[in-house]
Amino acid sequence: MVSLTRPTVDSLNASVPIAGRAEALAEYERLPVPTSADEAWRYIDHDLDPDRLALAVDPGPAMAADLFVSEFQSPSNAVMVDGHTLWARGSNIESGVRVLGLVEPSLDKFAAAHLAFVTGGVVVEVPAGATPANPVLVDLQTVSDGVIAFPHVTIQLGANSEASVVLVSRSPAGVGAVAVPQVEVDLADSARLRLLLVQNLGLEASNITQLRARLGRDSSLRLGEVGLGAHLGRLDLGVVLEGQGSSADVVGVFFGHREQTLDYRMRLTHVGRKTSSRVLLKGAVEDAAQSIFAGLVRIEKPAIGASAFETNRNLVLSPQAKAQSIPNLEILCDDVMCGHGSSVGPLDEEHLYYLQSRGLRRAPAERLLVRGFFSEVLDRLPVKGLEAALADFFERRFAHEENA
Repeated sequence: MVSLTRPTVDSLNASVPIAGRAEALAEYERLPVPTSADEAWRYIDHDLDPDRLALAVDPGPAMAADLFVSEFQSPSNAVMVDGHTLWARGSNIESGVRVLGLVEPSLDKFAAAHLAFVTGGVVVEVPAGATPANPVLVDLQTVSDGVIAFPHVTIQLGANSEASVVLVSRSPAGVGAVAVPQVEVDLADSARLRLLLVQNLGLEASNITQLRARLGRDSSLRLGEVGLGAHLGRLDLGVVLEGQGSSADVVGVFFGHREQTLDYRMRLTHVGRKTSSRVLLKGAVEDAAQSIFAGLVRIEKPAIGASAFETNRNLVLSPQAKAQSIPNLEILCDDVMCGHGSSVGPLDEEHLYYLQSRGLRRAPAERLLVRGFFSEVLDRLPVKGLEAALADFFERRFAHEENA
């Protein structure tokens, strides 16, 4: 049953009126907490139960800007704290919850909880033909211990428009909380979106991002994700390439340490003719951390001439660390070009030997290989500005654990 510490659906509707809240609540009460026995949560052992957490009636104190937020300071920006919108200012962005219905409440208990209990959101809307000069920054903070937050972000681009959006999710160290952001993306014909997600929650918090995108004719989505923090950091991504000639380029980079779990579930569905998608996810795990990649590219019957490829590369840097890689193709059309590749393993000993033979000691040689491993993805992030800082971050994390 719903926790008594939560507001009622009627009181939530009074402050944030959205359709389908009561139906989502019924779905929430019906659905069990997902476990590793569910295929979509395979390999994940967690103790997250939304009913043991509470909504924040009021937001906690906002955090100071960190490295990643500071890098993208923009005249168009929004800050959400504990699921409440503090402000949304500048052009092309406003406060409000606009639900497009791209994330079905039946997806899982967390998706149903989001629609049932969402308390705030922001809408990024770019009109047809517009090309804003600056990226839009959305800062999603979860700062109060013991809360669950449901920030909602809707991004809609009109025909032949272009925009860059950066979403930073973060929490202070020592705060045990859960964030369940939902991001809905709707691109009209010939729209072009560059979207960067940076997940940097404290290691006591968990983040479950559910992102869905719908692409119109000749539109393009360039999506990047950087996974740094959280005890459980999960990205549940679904992209539907509906329009002919639409394209999606998805890149991701992560580095898990201690007991982190970084979980990536991706489904790209090609419907339109001559659509194309590329997925490249590279990451490293150390200590007792683990990573999961479960990717599915589905080519529907009408998707003649589709092109798709997905790649997942994993470095396993300690005996207790684990990486699971499960790329899949489901092809219902015979006129396509598709493929996938994955690898899981330690640093290449031959490469280490080569560097050591040129005078490097083993530790610097390992750090150089780790830096080179990540550089391919960092260079392809859709919004520029973090490449050097992230390369240094990954190298410091590796060096710290190496010397621990």
